[in-house]
Amino acid sequence: MRYPLFHYRWTWMMRAGPMSLWPLVADTNRFNRDTGVPAVERLDVELANARQRLRLYRFGLPVEWDEEPFEWVRPFRFGVMRRYSEGPVASMRVLAELEPLPDGGTRLVYRVWARPRNALGVIAIPAQIGLLSGRRFDATFRRYGELASREGPVAGAPDSGSPTTAEPPPLQAPVDRLSPDARRYLLRLSDDLVARGAAPELVTRLVETIEHGDEMALSRMRAYALADAWGWPRREVLELCLLATRAGMLELGWNILCPLCRGAKESTSSLKDLPSRVHCGVCHIDMAVNFDRFVEVTFRPSRRLRASEIGEFCVGGPQLTPHIVAQQLLPPGATRTLTLPLEEGRYRLRTLAVPGGQLIAVASDGAPHADFRVSSDGWPDGEVRLARQPVLRYENATDGEQLFVLERMAWSDQATTAAEVTALQCFRDLFAGEALRPGQEISVGSLAVLFTDLRDSTRLYRQIGDAPAFGLVMDHFDVLRDAIAAEDGAIVKTIGDAVMAVFRRPIAAARAALQAQRRLADPGDGRRPLLLKAGIHYGPCIAVTLNDRLDYFGSTINIAARLAGLSSGSDVVLSSSVRDDPDVEAWVSEGGSGLRTEALEAALKGLDDERVTIWRVACCATPDAAGDDVDVPRG
Repeated sequence: MRYPLFHYRWTWMMRAGPMSLWPLVADTNRFNRDTGVPAVERLDVELANARQRLRLYRFGLPVEWDEEPFEWVRPFRFGVMRRYSEGPVASMRVLAELEPLPDGGTRLVYRVWARPRNALGVIAIPAQIGLLSGRRFDATFRRYGELASREGPVAGAPDSGSPTTAEPPPLQAPVDRLSPDARRYLLRLSDDLVARGAAPELVTRLVETIEHGDEMALSRMRAYALADAWGWPRREVLELCLLATRAGMLELGWNILCPLCRGAKESTSSLKDLPSRVHCGVCHIDMAVNFDRFVEVTFRPSRRLRASEIGEFCVGGPQLTPHIVAQQLLPPGATRTLTLPLEEGRYRLRTLAVPGGQLIAVASDGAPHADFRVSSDGWPDGEVRLARQPVLRYENATDGEQLFVLERMAWSDQATTAAEVTALQCFRDLFAGEALRPGQEISVGSLAVLFTDLRDSTRLYRQIGDAPAFGLVMDHFDVLRDAIAAEDGAIVKTIGDAVMAVFRRPIAAARAALQAQRRLADPGDGRRPLLLKAGIHYGPCIAVTLNDRLDYFGSTINIAARLAGLSSGSDVVLSSSVRDDPDVEAWVSEGGSGLRTEALEAALKGLDDERVTIWRVACCATPDAAGDDVDVPRG
């Protein structure tokens, strides 16, 4: 017997625009939780085109279904189809539409179609969806509308603009969610953070977030998202979160992300527990873990203060993959046309079942419409240039169903990667014991590596004695530490009176080295001036554990070490990869403070005596003496 299809439709008029509403309305994980849907579990079954087999329990009874991939066009509509194998419902389809209104508001329409499996479903669907869920939908969407009107658009994404991957701040309520004991403990920890030098206003904001923030948002806090929401410098908020973790207010997590869907596949509380490879069952790929992009650092309140919810209530909604601006499922031979707003930048259109993809550049002078056809032979070559509000026509010319995914190529700049945080002096000071498993090697992408060495340090010990010379060496370490930390770098290790440091950007390494040279050459207060030899190279590095500390190795490290030997102590020696960096190029071209550069050729001993072009950067005349480790032609 075929039972009738039930259809329900609800409409709300919202003051906020679609772009402000989207991060809330399209967060189906939060919405399901807020409307009383039990947590779901993923079953270990890999299905085609991101379909997933899921299960939840109602009244102690299992409800199991196959969920098709969500389809959406951000920020205007999203929907999903579910086919149940157990329970009184045979199938259910959900569709949400956000229609912009002339006054800047939104008409939100939410629709549900449900077909019963049996006579019990004929009774259950009107009672559960039509009555109980309908009331919860109304209360939840009204609350989201009020929040969106009060908060306004997410930073960087006005309603007249385009979608963004920025996150809204954790939702807060005036209710104190802490027990009296937990609140007293939290206030004691906050006093400790201020005593350690944290900004009182910043500590207050963090305390308020922990006290009143939504559990789901607090389970995965991004330091940069908090900074943007609070209007505070990102580095200060990140360092506060690291300090709060060490103090016991927060807990730190290392989340391994899939490079395609960018969902967290595994999470650990320590670097030593990171696997070298992981598998994404949704995208059907195995991947090597690397620090540069696929490991993200997030925070959550300490369990001693409050529990932060980590259950899943929906596994495929639009806000779980905010970098995907449109996702559409097309049967073989089908076509589909859609219009959507895009911000300028680079995108990729791909399908899960066909390798490769179509590269797209969005610019104000791009084409207003384009056709995209995928066949069993793959995608066309080249890059398509589109306008910011294009009309796109998809064609599935293959013999199978295809899930079309249009995604921004840029990763969210609100994510703090492992490569970035492990290159901070603050992290290395607070988490000196954090290291990989012995023998494990993980790529960290490209780093700027600085090596320094005091010139004539052996002579210094002979001239003034061991104790005074040792004091000067220790003071010079303090100068280096301050200059490196000021440029968001970190000292990896000291070797005698030499230092190895890493930075995410070449310009930061160059500025730090030059600043340290200036301070050591002219210390003031009658102290003895020192000459600091410095060399910088930029390139890929591998993270390892050495002497129970996080360290780096690779040819980039070897070259940087040898470049320091080229320095006279009054200049910083740069490799071509550093000198050619756009920020360094601009810095050198400006020539501030009498900055001058000189190009030379040098043979790097121990590296096949390869002759390379190097650059001396100095603020004063270079002494005649050069380093002893390389052959530097004169003139």
